[in-house]
Amino acid sequence: MVTGDPPSSARAGQLSGQLHRARERGFVGRTAEIRSFAESLTGSSDVRLHFVHGPGGIGKTTLLDAFARHAVRAGRRPVYLDARDVACTAEAVTAAIAERSVRSGATPGDPQVLLIDGYELLTPVDRWIREELLPSLPYGSVTVLAGRAAPPTPWWLDVGWRQLIDIHQLTALDGDDSDALLAGLGVDGPHRTALARLGRGHPLVLAMLAEAGRSGNVPTQLADAPDVVGRLCALIVDDVPDAAHRAGLATCAHATRMTQDLLARIVGARAPEVWAWLESRAYVRRGAIGLFLHDVVRELFEAEFIHRSPDGYSALHVAVRGYFLQRLLDPAEPRADRAAAEILLLHRSGPLATETAVLRERGLPPISLAGPGDSEAIFALIQDAEGAESAELARRWAGEQPRSLYRSRSDNGVESFSMHVYLPVSGGLESDDPVAAAILRAVGEHGALRPGERIHINRFSGATGSYQRDPMVLLAGGVSCLLEWAHQPAAWTFIVPVDHGYFGRYFEYLGMSPMVRLRAFGRDIVGYGWDRRRFPVTGLFDLMARRELSGEVGPPPDDQLRPAPMSRNDFAVAVRDALVHAVRPDRLSRSPLLGSALVDPAAADPAEALRATVLAAIGALGDERRGAEHRRVLERTYLKGARSQEAAAELLDLPFSTYRRHLGQAQQRLIEILWAVEIGERPGFRPDRSGQQVDGK
Repeated sequence: MVTGDPPSSARAGQLSGQLHRARERGFVGRTAEIRSFAESLTGSSDVRLHFVHGPGGIGKTTLLDAFARHAVRAGRRPVYLDARDVACTAEAVTAAIAERSVRSGATPGDPQVLLIDGYELLTPVDRWIREELLPSLPYGSVTVLAGRAAPPTPWWLDVGWRQLIDIHQLTALDGDDSDALLAGLGVDGPHRTALARLGRGHPLVLAMLAEAGRSGNVPTQLADAPDVVGRLCALIVDDVPDAAHRAGLATCAHATRMTQDLLARIVGARAPEVWAWLESRAYVRRGAIGLFLHDVVRELFEAEFIHRSPDGYSALHVAVRGYFLQRLLDPAEPRADRAAAEILLLHRSGPLATETAVLRERGLPPISLAGPGDSEAIFALIQDAEGAESAELARRWAGEQPRSLYRSRSDNGVESFSMHVYLPVSGGLESDDPVAAAILRAVGEHGALRPGERIHINRFSGATGSYQRDPMVLLAGGVSCLLEWAHQPAAWTFIVPVDHGYFGRYFEYLGMSPMVRLRAFGRDIVGYGWDRRRFPVTGLFDLMARRELSGEVGPPPDDQLRPAPMSRNDFAVAVRDALVHAVRPDRLSRSPLLGSALVDPAAADPAEALRATVLAAIGALGDERRGAEHRRVLERTYLKGARSQEAAAELLDLPFSTYRRHLGQAQQRLIEILWAVEIGERPGFRPDRSGQQVDGK
């Protein structure tokens, strides 16, 4: 660190002079901070104290070095003090400043330039520095305090200091400054762009990546340079107290925005303590919702975590994902779109990982149903990108299904949108739209709809930037798809992108297949389909939990697919057969219903799970109007050991003909309830605390 001696002609031949000039040539950026400091030196500004803060490695010490050079050129003798070198007492700090002043050649009584680095270590004597040390300096003195944390609150509350202080929060270097820094470090032009992207403007990271790149092995991601990552984490994130705090930091790095509710899921009762610690870290930022890390710190910590504990990293991913998935599936959740966005942005290794990284940096604007004032702006976007015929179809779909449009918006209006429609519809719209007509034909060939079923189509999506090449379209389309999949039943889902060459691999990563190909609207169209009866939404969520980290692409494994869906008639026959064997679950082991939506694919004992579902559905009959008789006749016939139907009729005190009529009606109503579960119109049944099944509605 420069201590005040200018590189005079007498010293020009010494190494110190050469070192001085090399540091000056290597300094880039921080123009506003240098200007403010220079104005303090010349007296053109009333600012007497500059407070520099930011995370480790962001360039605080380098900036102090630049301040010292400017002070020398202004005829001052800067005095530099590193808080790591002194005891944290008023006496030790006073003695150190006096000793360094003598060493620098500063004249007693003249205005000083005092530069203190590592100020966070002097927090216990902050009041003394504010109230005694600095006010005692000669008139015209300029002081710089540099530390990781922002100034303590009393600096803001003091009406005097508020007028004499300039606070500089150091942020990342921009692209030009990053390139200049790498060039100064000897990085060749072809490699500078890649390293600048990895370094995210963080000077220390850029410097270490440049060092790694000089070996000829230029990393393409931070995980490619584990030695660099480890050294950087030790320098930047060097103060983690214990395992709970490290888990909290890992959670903050993994989620786009970490709330205290999520933190409590990970660290339990220590969440308030860990939250307070995280808030005080220079590399942690506070958003409108929750906390998040400086981009490069997040990437560094994630890369270090994966290298150090791959299993621990996967476990954290599952826990964070499970928290947001629970919120997404909760029908009472008021911000399900935010939970969906968090799940979407957990895709670390998918084909559009770069786009999701951009979205994490931008933040998470709400995705909600479009309002009355949004539709025309959306139709205009469709017309500009896809033509007037597509825009008119979108307008007709919106009239037919008013809740079909989702959007994000800013003060400038609609930023991105996504339209979801369902088939079949009455009228001619599904035949007038060639895409819808082609999807209906494909479904008829590959798995026709059964009574009550429908097809979901993500028909249009775009954004105000480059339409479907703008990352915001991934947010609007992805979030709205997750919301529709979680809460709207459908037998099939199709997604129809404008640019299938760009999105195709991503949809195959989601387990979908190209099922529709046609020429319409002057372009080739490919629609990607997914039979949700054979691979339910819960299966997709499980598949994504693995692929988000592995990046695997392709259809779901065969062993995760359900059998081809039964017809309505075959389903009814199977339900009646299951009633006969309801008291003997071992006899249900060959029921075709085991592959239906009545049984959780993850059930340890599928036959027992089927039996429990049937019993719960019988119990649910009793909650319906005039359903008590249906429940009673089914229970007496199948569950309470009647020797025959005649015996059951006698026990129910009913004429046999009346009993047979009631039994047929009860069976039919039970089939209707279970069919509604099969096609997704009614929630399934879940175990209560006693192990019995309860209605999931």
